[in-house]
Amino acid sequence: MPEVTVYSRENCHLCEEAKATIETVADEVSAEVTVEEIDVDDDHDLREAYGERVPYVLVDGTPKFKFRVDAAELRRTLEA
Repeated sequence: MPEVTVYSRENCHLCEEAKATIETVADEVSAEVTVEEIDVDDDHDLREAYGERVPYVLVDGTPKFKFRVDAAELRRTLEA
């Protein structure tokens, strides 16, 4: 089961777009997908590490997207 991790923050329109794209693609692929969202503002170290560079998306622990999620590329990654 693929695991998608989204580093985000509240009131971030790009984060909302990324999460919506991930949910749409996850619904389209045949495999179950686990999505975990982590608010960088809840942790000082994460806030320092990511700053304004959110959303930051990992698939199975590997960085895949920053700022915007490409639906076609995510679909290929999840189906692989």
